Amino acid sequence: MDPATIIGILLAFGALLAMMVMEGASPNSVLLAAPMILVFGATIAVGIASATIPDFLLAIKALPRAFIGRTQKPQLVIDQMVKIAEVARKDGLLALEQEADKIDDPFLKSALQGIADGTDAEELAVILEDKIATSERTARSASKFYASMGGYAPTIGIIGTVVSLTHVLENLSNPEELGHMIAAAFVATLWGVLSANFLWLPIAARLARLAELDSQRMTLAMEGVLAVQAGSQPRVLSERLSALLPQSAPAKAKQGKAASMSKPKLPKAA
Repeated sequence: MDPATIIGILLAFGALLAMMVMEGASPNSVLLAAPMILVFGATIAVGIASATIPDFLLAIKALPRAFIGRTQKPQLVIDQMVKIAEVARKDGLLALEQEADKIDDPFLKSALQGIADGTDAEELAVILEDKIATSERTARSASKFYASMGGYAPTIGIIGTVVSLTHVLENLSNPEELGHMIAAAFVATLWGVLSANFLWLPIAARLARLAELDSQRMTLAMEGVLAVQAGSQPRVLSERLSALLPQSAPAKAKQGKAASMSKPKLPKAA
């Protein structure tokens, strides 16, 4: 479980609460039922209206993953593929069918089963690439749904404020209540902007990032499976898959510095 989304959202709301307390405002002043019902209810409604019912159901199904989604480290995939390569070199490709039964990952399981069934390498590559593309497209569809809600929420908040201000103008005969009514009118705008930037957009970005990590994991598995089918040695396979992983900038900088230090200096021309 990666709690980054939960921690981030709690810290964001905590910072808002701290600001209100330091300013001497009461949190109850923004916890008004009417603007919250409008902002959250209308945002979800127009989100559904901008998509399809299957898109909405897919987004609801993907929501828990935004908070408790697990990310598998690429190195674990590489180590797993090296072990599979060792089994293939020792016992042959048919032994991978038994290895597939021990694996929980549906993508890798189907890939190993394809090798054991004797599927052609090019055909297997096409099948696996299609599965990766479909998985990524499905995950990004859920991300896009929440991103659209993040775009609608601030405008819906403004609509709520305009409606409330219209009500304020109807009650100008009660000046002692105008201050409270105007303050309450802007709560809708607050919840529109807040929900977009504290909830919907972070959830959308989180789902998109998880889709990217899943695509990276499946790509590593695909390259490893195809290399195993081609008879690649485990050590060579490990180096090949490691080369597919993006290296951090500091690591590159250190490598570059080390290379420049180890490079012999040429004598200056006379």
